[in-house]
Amino acid sequence: MTTDTRDFATWMGEVQARMEAALARLLPPAGAAPARLHQAMRYAVLEGGKRVRPLLAFAAGEVTGAAPERLEVAAAAVELIHAYSLVHDDMPCMDDDVLRRGKPTVHVEYDQATALLVGDALQSLAFFLLCEKPLADSPAAQIEMVRTLALATGSRGMAGGQAIDLESTGKPLELPELEFMHIHKTGALIRAAAVLGARCGSPLGAREAENLDRYAKCVGLAFQVVDDVLDCEASTATLGKTAGKDAIQGKATYVSAMGLARARELAEDLRRQAHTAIEPFGGRAARLAQLADFIVLRKF
Repeated sequence: MTTDTRDFATWMGEVQARMEAALARLLPPAGAAPARLHQAMRYAVLEGGKRVRPLLAFAAGEVTGAAPERLEVAAAAVELIHAYSLVHDDMPCMDDDVLRRGKPTVHVEYDQATALLVGDALQSLAFFLLCEKPLADSPAAQIEMVRTLALATGSRGMAGGQAIDLESTGKPLELPELEFMHIHKTGALIRAAAVLGARCGSPLGAREAENLDRYAKCVGLAFQVVDDVLDCEASTATLGKTAGKDAIQGKATYVSAMGLARARELAEDLRRQAHTAIEPFGGRAARLAQLADFIVLRKF
């Protein structure tokens, strides 16, 4: 059982601050050549975002007693992949957005060619970090961490989900199709964050690993459902990105498929399922439970 007496907001703020410092340290210095690329990489990653994926990595690491020094590197790798995906998603050839995290998107602040290179460089840096220092108790376990992130990032994960999203623009999707898309586009990297965090500590048994993955799957879907709700209800200033863009572009969302009321009900049901999945962990999963609540009840 955890002996951490900090409230959730304090814990979250401390993890977010730790990750900001870690990312600033792990990214190339702004003045190192090629300086414009490195400046753009830092622009894309630093000073923004909720750091949900690093928070999940740290929370899962509490289940397995992982060292914070390991967790910040694994969490940074996941966050760099996430940042790269946002840079590419915002480009004119994808979602064509001009605002991200309350500031101009990378291709607007710099240019499209630089934005493309920023995404490429952030992705390669993520895998470099997973290989650079010992993050697990055995080389085989660390290789498995690299494999996990690679699968979550590629055509059978995030990139594949984005491809489905682009192909389905302007077309109605049934709920099973929508869930399949978001299990890949959004959920795969969220699940990877939890798995990588847990693998920085003591190995989990097969049943425990299944419980953690079920939790992460529910949280990943809930995150997307709430995102779809907020896209309809929240303002651009609150979100830090263009509100209502999904409806304008004809994107299939949980709100368009179910309506607002049922989408909210689905998010709440996924939160309950997430809590149930981690009950066997007891107090070790307190932060995971709090994160599920934060993800579903957030207003931004």
